[in-house]
Amino acid sequence: MADSSFSIDVAAIRERARQKMADGPVTAGYGRSAEEVIGVLNDVLATEIVCWMRYAQHAISATGIDRAQVAAEFEEHAAEERDHAMRAAERISQLGGDPDFDPETLARRSHTTYVTFEDGDLRGMLRENLVAERIVIESYQEIIRWLGDGDVTTRRLMEHILAEEEEHADDLTDLLGT
Repeated sequence: MADSSFSIDVAAIRERARQKMADGPVTAGYGRSAEEVIGVLNDVLATEIVCWMRYAQHAISATGIDRAQVAAEFEEHAAEERDHAMRAAERISQLGGDPDFDPETLARRSHTTYVTFEDGDLRGMLRENLVAERIVIESYQEIIRWLGDGDVTTRRLMEHILAEEEEHADDLTDLLGT
């Protein structure tokens, strides 16, 4: 019968920790390229910023009889998208990267688009935001699968963000009555 007891070489771990202090949280057990993860997270950052701006703009420009309810939902989603962006930026920094907030490249790096409605069309805004949420959900599912066990911390961050994006899609579906 095989010995299934847990054992680690703490002395070796301590020595590696002292030798590689400049690497911060990226240890020998990190199973991904930090540069690749930083690149993916910078695209997530751009996506979340574009979503935040779209929801904020829609909350302000929405009109019609259901404006108050829909605008309140858009404001809540905008705040959560901004929080997602900041959490992605923080993780980029933890991995030794620089979060890319460059306004000139945000739209190009974002998985979603920034769509406005000059006439304050609530249904159009709801539909466009639902499409964006569905894009984000599928994109983030792919990122989570790609991360696997190679970067558990980033995967858990993305899983948490994904759960909130799925809640957004559910909220929008309810408001659309579909």
